[in-house]
Amino acid sequence: MALATISRPAGVPLPPMRVATPRRWPFVLVTAVLLGQMAIAMITTAVQQTPTIDEPVYIGAAVVQAEQHSLRYNPEHPPLGKLVMAAGLAFTGVTLDPGFQGDQTELGRHLLYESGHDPGELLLAARLPMIALTLLFGLVVYFFAADISGSRTGGTLALALYAFSPDVIAHGSLATVDVPAAGFVLTSAWLLWRARTDPALNLPLAGLALGAALATKMNTLAAVPVLLALVLWQARWRAALGFLLAATTVVWISYVAVDPSVSFVQAYLDGMRVQLGFEQRVWGGYLFGTHYEGSRWYYLPAALLVKTPLGALLLWATGAVALVRRPAAAYVLAPAGVMLAVAMTGSRDLGVRYAIFVPMFLAVAAAVVAHRRYAVLAVALAAASSLWTFPYYLPYSNELFGGPSKTHLHLHDSNVDWGQDLGRLAERLKRYPDAQKWLVYKGAGVPAHYGIDAADPRGVPAEHVHGLLVVSNTAIAKADAALRELVDTSVPIDVVGHSTTIFRRP
Repeated sequence: MALATISRPAGVPLPPMRVATPRRWPFVLVTAVLLGQMAIAMITTAVQQTPTIDEPVYIGAAVVQAEQHSLRYNPEHPPLGKLVMAAGLAFTGVTLDPGFQGDQTELGRHLLYESGHDPGELLLAARLPMIALTLLFGLVVYFFAADISGSRTGGTLALALYAFSPDVIAHGSLATVDVPAAGFVLTSAWLLWRARTDPALNLPLAGLALGAALATKMNTLAAVPVLLALVLWQARWRAALGFLLAATTVVWISYVAVDPSVSFVQAYLDGMRVQLGFEQRVWGGYLFGTHYEGSRWYYLPAALLVKTPLGALLLWATGAVALVRRPAAAYVLAPAGVMLAVAMTGSRDLGVRYAIFVPMFLAVAAAVVAHRRYAVLAVALAAASSLWTFPYYLPYSNELFGGPSKTHLHLHDSNVDWGQDLGRLAERLKRYPDAQKWLVYKGAGVPAHYGIDAADPRGVPAEHVHGLLVVSNTAIAKADAALRELVDTSVPIDVVGHSTTIFRRP
C-alpha cells in the first residue's frame, strides 16, 4: 500500500520550528525555596544571637546620624550602611539621652543596656534591613550567573552556593557593613557586564551601585580601578566620567542626608585617615593553633579554606579555571582577585568577613560548570554541611578541619567567637545554680543584663578561683600566662555555641 503524501502549495512557507526551552516556573520555585531557607537561617540567627563586638558601635552611630544629624561617631565608615540600619531602628522609637557623653563603644552600650530599651529588639530592628539586603544580593548572584553561563541552571547553582554559604549567612544576619559593601560591588560588576549590550540603562546603574559600596565601607575603594578599567574597555572616557560621577553622587548624598552642611570630601578623607591609623597598629592573629603578633599575608586564603564547605571549594576552583578563558573573567574574577590581594596586605587578621566578597563572586564563577556531572553532588554536599551547622553559622568550619566544634583550634575572633553567645551562656549556666562562677568574656554584651553573676578570675590569685570557669574561646587562644594556667588546671565540662567553654575548677 502506497503512503499518501501531502503536497504544500508553492510559495507557502513552512511553519516555524518550535525549540523546547526549559520552563520558567521550576526555576522560580527553586529560587524561592533557596532564598526562603536562607531567610529562615538568618532570621533565626539574628533572633538568637546577642551583640557581636562591632554591632553596638554601628547601632549607636546609626541612631546619632538619624536623630542628631551628626557624623561624629564611627567616622571610619561612611554613613550609608548605618542609614540602612536606622531605617529599621526607626520602628523601635529609640532615642538617645541628649546629655550623653562618651566614645562610640560607650554609646553602643548605653543605647542597648542603659537607656531603657530592649537590646534584643534594637538588635533585631537593625539586623532585619541587612538581612533584606543580603537576600536581594542573592538575586544579583542568580542573574549575574545566569547571564555569564547562558542558562538558568547556572544561575540556580550559583544561588545555591550563595544561599548555603555559612559565612554569608553569618555576617548577612548581623548589623554590620561587610556584606552590604561586598554586595554592592557585586551588583556594580553585574551591571557593567550587562552594559556591554545595553549601556544606556546599565552603565549609570553600575555607577550608582559602586557609589553605594563606597558609601558603605572604604575597603571597596580597591574595586574602583578594576571596574573603571572595564568601563574604559567597553566604552569611551566620557562614559567613564559619567560612571564615576554617578558613584560620587551616591557618596555625597549619603553624607548630606545626615548633615547637609558637611564637606563630604573632607569627611571621607577623615575616615580614610582613621582606617590608615588602624592599619598602622599591631594586631594579634591566630591561625592553626598559633597566636602571633602582626599579620600574615596568607591568612585570608587559609581562613577561607577552613570556613568554606568542601563542595563549594570544589566548584569555586573548577569554575574559576573554566571562567578564566572567557570574557566574563574580567567582571567576576578580576574584581574579587584585586580586592582579595589588597585585603591580604591588611594588618588585621580578624576574620573572613574582610573577604566576604569571595563567596559571592566565586559562586557566580561556579555557574559555568553547572553542566558537569559532579556539580549537583558538590552543591548537595555544601548544602548538607551548611544545614549541619544551623544555627551556629559564625563558628562554622568544614569537615576537613573538624566542623564547628573544632574551629576554635584553627581560628579566632569573628571566625568563631565574636561575643554572640552571651544569651545562650546565660541559659546554660542555669544548669549550675549553686556553683560560684568566673567569667572571661570577649564581647560587647553586658553579662549582668542576662542574669550572669560572675567575677573576672584575672583579678584575684589563682588559688581563689574555684567553681565554674567560663572562658570565651578567643580569650583562650590569646591567653596570657596567668589565664593559661587557670585553663590548664581546670576540667572542661561544657561548650556553648562552639564559642565559649565552661570549665570546672576544684
